[in-house]
Amino acid sequence: MKKVYILIVSIVFLTVTFISCDGKQSLQEYYVEKQNSSEFISLDLPSSIISLNEDSSIETKETMATIKKLNILAYKINDLNKSEYLVEYKKVKEILNNKKYNELIRMNHDGVHVIIKYLGSDEAIEELIVLASDKQKGFALARVLGDKMSPEKMMKLAQNFKDIDKDNSAFSQITELMGEFN
Repeated sequence: MKKVYILIVSIVFLTVTFISCDGKQSLQEYYVEKQNSSEFISLDLPSSIISLNEDSSIETKETMATIKKLNILAYKINDLNKSEYLVEYKKVKEILNNKKYNELIRMNHDGVHVIIKYLGSDEAIEELIVLASDKQKGFALARVLGDKMSPEKMMKLAQNFKDIDKDNSAFSQITELMGEFN
């Protein structure tokens, strides 16, 4: 009887394990896999090195306090890698099509397609994901990791871009990375 119990428990355990492992790559796994690739540009920044102007509002400072880390991964198109670009872009879109990601907004601006998704609830975002793509330049994938970030306040922070101290080194790195796509 004890052997039957062990067999049943083992079968249930294995079944649950196989069902829970859907074999799909996570966004984190994709980042880790690609961050050292010569085809990608990667930038990881703790939020503490992104400073605000002294006259920034209290709301902006509170919103920045909920951000812990910023990861940017970018793929720039050139004449030799157009087919690889399509493969990589498709992989990223498949990852983001997972139902665990909630869509915040989609938009097109001057040929750039932007998708913003998040993990967490409508009141408390844990991870904000921005995918920006341009068929001529490539794509950039940004992950904003935080603790109980508010969607409304994050959108307002993006609009109040003037509050970020553009003379600090972190901003210079981001500007340099984005300059690669001009």
